[in-house]
Amino acid sequence: MADGWNINTGEAVYRTRDSIKNLRIKVRIERLTSAAVISQHLQQKVLTQQNRGDIELETLSSQGHAGDSEEELVVGWLEKLFSQYEMELFQNEEVLQSPLDRQYHAEIKALNLAKGRRNRRIFTCSDYDRYTNSLPLKQLKNSSDILTSTEVGPTLLAERMANVRHRRQDRHNMDLTIPKSKLITWEPTEEFVRSCHVVNNAMQTMYINADLGPPGRLGDKNNEYVLVTIKTDENGTVIVKPDFNKDKEPYRIVTEGDKREVWCLTVENVSKSMKTEEKDKESNMYKDLYVRHKDYLNSLIGQDFEVLPVGTLRYLMNGEITTAKGFEYDNLYIHFFVELPNNWSSLRSQSLSGVTQACRTKTLGKDNVAFFSYPFNFEAFFMSEKENEECILQWPVLYFKVLSLDSWQCYRTEGYGYLLFPATAGKHTVTCNTWRPLQSGTVSALRRFFIGGSPELEDHSYVRVPGTLKGERLSRFGFWTETTGSVAFTLHCIQQSRAFVDATLMKKRRQQVFDQLGGFSQQGAVCNILEAFQRARRKMQEARENLPRDLINTASQLQTQPQHRP
Repeated sequence: MADGWNINTGEAVYRTRDSIKNLRIKVRIERLTSAAVISQHLQQKVLTQQNRGDIELETLSSQGHAGDSEEELVVGWLEKLFSQYEMELFQNEEVLQSPLDRQYHAEIKALNLAKGRRNRRIFTCSDYDRYTNSLPLKQLKNSSDILTSTEVGPTLLAERMANVRHRRQDRHNMDLTIPKSKLITWEPTEEFVRSCHVVNNAMQTMYINADLGPPGRLGDKNNEYVLVTIKTDENGTVIVKPDFNKDKEPYRIVTEGDKREVWCLTVENVSKSMKTEEKDKESNMYKDLYVRHKDYLNSLIGQDFEVLPVGTLRYLMNGEITTAKGFEYDNLYIHFFVELPNNWSSLRSQSLSGVTQACRTKTLGKDNVAFFSYPFNFEAFFMSEKENEECILQWPVLYFKVLSLDSWQCYRTEGYGYLLFPATAGKHTVTCNTWRPLQSGTVSALRRFFIGGSPELEDHSYVRVPGTLKGERLSRFGFWTETTGSVAFTLHCIQQSRAFVDATLMKKRRQQVFDQLGGFSQQGAVCNILEAFQRARRKMQEARENLPRDLINTASQLQTQPQHRP
């Protein structure tokens, strides 16, 4: 008979969009001990002899034991069914302590006037009842063990979750006058972790219990057991323990005490299923709700988006000057400004220059690094002209100068550099190398060390190609420079244009978008070629540094030796 029991008493989790008030559960208990079988056999024998006229015994009736041996009830969500103990307890007005107790007193009084209640052994309670709050944790914990044949100890999470509702009810209001001296526990103990790291979701619990005492001795709390536990939250989660039988064998219940009786438990979900018409109506209602919510969100966002004219490109940049390293002196700060080429413009409120804060360096490895983390933003517009469509257009350039400041408020020029705005949208991390003008002689070096000051550029655009250049060639013969450090930038670029939308609708490539703006594809191709060349050059330098010194000398000798042809 042991193989015929259902020993899988774990909890099952269900999701529902329906209201929890529509939940209906049918619970059936039946006693299967030998004493019950003997009593039923005696009743059958007495009834047979009574029909024959042998004896007349009115004290033995089927009503005395048949109703105590089995019971079946359909219970709704939070439907209150009183036990025999509660019927006797709430009849006395002296024990009433809360409005809920007074409500139960009125209901029990009405039941006594009606002379009957539909339950005998099976009763219910929720986490709001006084019965649940006074019920020991051991009995709630052992209520699941009585349904299984194995003794498995509860986990830590099960113990903590069983008492979550009680902690929420016993919570006291915090006194705001007491200062919070320790808001963060940096070194929590193991006991603190065990007591505090618990998922505390607001769930409502209902218990379906049974009084499994002997016939005629109902009302003893020691004979009450928890059969089914149902938990639910506002998200539609329903947890049932144990799970519904679903055509499986019933659960076994073994009572405690000297007379160990065996009961079987069957749990079924008898909630009414929705009709097809009701399902369609509910589905249409949800669709209408989603559409209304979408319209509400659209009304918050609005439809008044700025549309650019045809042939206009809007360029937005959110940049950050992250680090500067490799410079000679400490306390660095950076001056920068943006140069707009032809056909580019910006708003009047847009600042085209800026200066960072002074930052001290930190030694990382062999370099002294200054962490600026200085944010800046920039917005510009490009207006294409038909007569200049064949020309190669240029992107804006950010010129910057790195300076140092000593304790005597003397500043020195540490390096010049420039940053060409990226031609593609997205995130870019760029490192720009710098240099500074160098004046021969020891006098300039002494002046730079003691009183500050160093040769400076009158035109910062001389770092790249000066705007005052007239001619095809730029000569820098005799101009002495010295390589200094580098500055790192992090750029987030956004581009907006009608051409992007038209290209997406017509399924064109991205290069054709720049063609519609006039010459951007050519500029992008040149930039891509230069970037590829720089990457290849860096890879060759890294490979050359990793080669052994003897192999490099041998390769250089082979290149210098003349080649003899036959």
